[in-house]
Amino acid sequence: MAQRTTRTKKKKPQAEFVPNIVAFACNWCSYAGADTAGVNRVQYSPNFRVIRTMCSGRVSPGFVLKALKLGADGVLVSGCHFGDCHYIFGNYKAVDQFEKTKALVKTLGLDEKRIRLEWVSAAEGARWGQVIDEFVEQITALGPSPLNHKQKAKK
Repeated sequence: MAQRTTRTKKKKPQAEFVPNIVAFACNWCSYAGADTAGVNRVQYSPNFRVIRTMCSGRVSPGFVLKALKLGADGVLVSGCHFGDCHYIFGNYKAVDQFEKTKALVKTLGLDEKRIRLEWVSAAEGARWGQVIDEFVEQITALGPSPLNHKQKAKK
């Protein structure tokens, strides 16, 4: 009797997850910090898009939720350090807005680690790169947003 050999299909390697990240950056500090990083040729992950805002305090929960709804796997809000805000109390307002956003994200059943609030000054180009790399690593570990999975299923 001839022995029957079975062929096993080789599994295709899964494509590595590359997160989509949106960063809302304050015009006066964080956006300038990102610019400083570029001028100083600081190396950091390219997996994000920056949206320039006049103040981190102007980033409402609606902006963050819309970014997540439209395909972002994570959202970073970045502004001036306390005491350095161009609008004096904008970063205090940003903290309040972020707490509201975090509560909404939890209510929607998303991991609150998908959003982050950071302070980066115009002189901290290296810190900007570090924050971006850490957040990209954190979102990569979490995997794709469940909102993106549901949206792709509809298509």
